Parts: sequence; C-alpha cells; structure tokens
Amino acid sequence: KLKNLSSGGNLEKTFRAGEMVEEAVLNKLEMQFNYLDGDNYVFMDMTTFETEEVSKDVIGDQAMWMKEGVETTILKFGDKILDVGVPNTMSLTVAETDPGVKGNTASGGDKPATLEGGAVVRVPLFITVGEKIKVDTVNKKYLSRDNDK
Repeated sequence: KLKNLSSGGNLEKTFRAGEMVEEAVLNKLEMQFNYLDGDNYVFMDMTTFETEEVSKDVIGDQAMWMKEGVETTILKFGDKILDVGVPNTMSLTVAETDPGVKGNTASGGDKPATLEGGAVVRVPLFITVGEKIKVDTVNKKYLSRDNDK
C-alpha cells in the first residue's frame, strides 16, 4: 500500500522484485506558532528565525489547539507543507463553562468546557472559567488541573 501524503488517499500497488522506487524525502521541522494572518497561520523556526505561512486548509482540525507560542512539528515535502502536529498534551485556559452544580455528583459528573482555542472538552464539575487545565489533544480529553500557573 502507498499513501499519497498530499491528498491522504491510499493506493494498492504490486512491485516486482528488484524494481526501483524513488524515495520521498520528508523534512520534520520544529516550529513555533506566532500569529494568524488572514487565512494563514504563521510559524517561526526558532533556530533560523525564518517564518512559514500555512493555510488553514492544511491546519484543519488542529486549529482549535493553536495559541501563540505553541511548539509544533511541521512535515514538509520539498517546499510543500503536508501536516502540522501539536503536542500530545497542552495546558490551556478554560474560556467558557457552566458553573458546577452541587448535588447529584456521586458518580463524579462532568460538563462541557470551551478552551481558549475553541476546542470543547468534558471537564469535572469543579473546573471554573479562567482555570488552566492539561488536555490530551489526540483524544480531546481533560487530564488534570495545571498547577504550573
């Protein structure tokens, strides 16, 4: 199976013994998200201080995790950016959530909370607006309060 990294499609291909295939050279760059410029996200390589603009189409669902200063991994093929990855866990501020209601909490209870980038995760009832929490960005789950204020 071959995967087209540009389109995401898969292709079934059978190769003969000894058949040569050109190797795709992919570059992984550690870059920091700086700011949003219209529909483009601007990232900076912290060693060379060069910037790269990435369209929101490439960012896709990762946009909800983008906040100024976040370290990302950018996958490039030649000059084309194929993917932008965020850390598996991030510390984010709760922007909006309902107040916790005391009572029926024998089973723990949770509520939805909107985070600073727009992601919505389920959090325990004791979490309030303005608190920093640690979130699993892969599964969109609450991990814990962030005690490193």
